[in-house]
Amino acid sequence: SFQQYTKVAAWASEIENMPLLSLPAEQRVVLSNVSWETFEGLSADNGVRGGRMAYEEGSLEIMSPSREHEILKSVLGRLVDAYAQEMGIDIAATGSTTLKLELKKRGLEPDESYYIQNEAAMRGRVDLDLERDPPPDLAIEVEITRSALDKLGIYAALGVAEVWLFDGEMLKGHSLGADRHYVECAESRVLPGLPIRALTRFLGEWKQESMTRLVTRFRAWLRENPHKQPKK
Repeated sequence: SFQQYTKVAAWASEIENMPLLSLPAEQRVVLSNVSWETFEGLSADNGVRGGRMAYEEGSLEIMSPSREHEILKSVLGRLVDAYAQEMGIDIAATGSTTLKLELKKRGLEPDESYYIQNEAAMRGRVDLDLERDPPPDLAIEVEITRSALDKLGIYAALGVAEVWLFDGEMLKGHSLGADRHYVECAESRVLPGLPIRALTRFLGEWKQESMTRLVTRFRAWLRENPHKQPKK
């Protein structure tokens, strides 16, 4: 209802105006009995400024990220971009674009997302409707504090082929199987040849050097350790 939407939007505004440095690693709040219409209304208004939403059958989680969270997701994004460039893989970054399916009553905003296998099909598109369009091939979630919702379950319902979860210590990849459940994968299937956990080492060094130097070292490491994906 409009009343419910107004109430949730007002509450979300309070969170987003909190001083970022005063928040813990991630602040998460879950609201119950939130209608799909309210979630869609918030999505249409470009979500919660500075936050991330996730919706699962009436439960709405709003996460306010810390500076550390945003740095880590940015580092991961830069590493994905570097790998794609080194290996000559066409990708399209779609960031935190809201992914949702009314039929499944599920939706969320990833930290980062990418079209890879489906890049050509979605090239130049500015609209997205998962009722007709393929979902991103890769989604990335930084969860220093664990989500109260079943994020992998939401991604499975949306059909995202691969999800990376970083808990602040270890990066793990999850590949969607034919049974619509995720299995942990040591090597990415959407970015062939990339050993996912190897990225943990570089993620752990963001406090010691600039992002530019970190990505440069990652590129050098790739060249010293050839992978299976051939250059185009």
